[in-house]
Amino acid sequence: MNPMSKNRVCLWFDGTAEDAARFYVTTFPDTRVTAVHKAQGHVMGVDFTVMGIPCFGLNGGPQFPHNEAFSFQVVTENQEETDRYWDAIVGNGGTEGQCGWCKDHWGVSWQISPRALTDALSDPDPAAARRAMEAMMTMKKIDIAAIEAARAG
Repeated sequence: MNPMSKNRVCLWFDGTAEDAARFYVTTFPDTRVTAVHKAQGHVMGVDFTVMGIPCFGLNGGPQFPHNEAFSFQVVTENQEETDRYWDAIVGNGGTEGQCGWCKDHWGVSWQISPRALTDALSDPDPAAARRAMEAMMTMKKIDIAAIEAARAG
């Protein structure tokens, strides 16, 4: 953990914190495992960052599964980047959700959010923003071309 960090995200896992952290390292830039904490030969926790965000993975057991109340939101710049992250998460045992949301193999929720979607939803023309919203509501993975076409009318 960065010694300057006074706050970090704690994610509760059922014995798989190190596996999750190592998957994030292979999937996202600026992501790394900084420490693995063991007790009696078992991994109790993992210090890691996800895209620069300090995290701690706690192997606490099955009592508290992940849910959509917490998610990582990854802003993407183009369809290629959107596809890469979405496909990595869903293709590694994850599940698709609606409107750019998906869950990874460990149940952690992710929003893969193209900047073009945010721009379209905040269009100063209310009709363009409404069309973009209506298009997004029909999607799982965000299709930037379809969002832009809906925005244009």
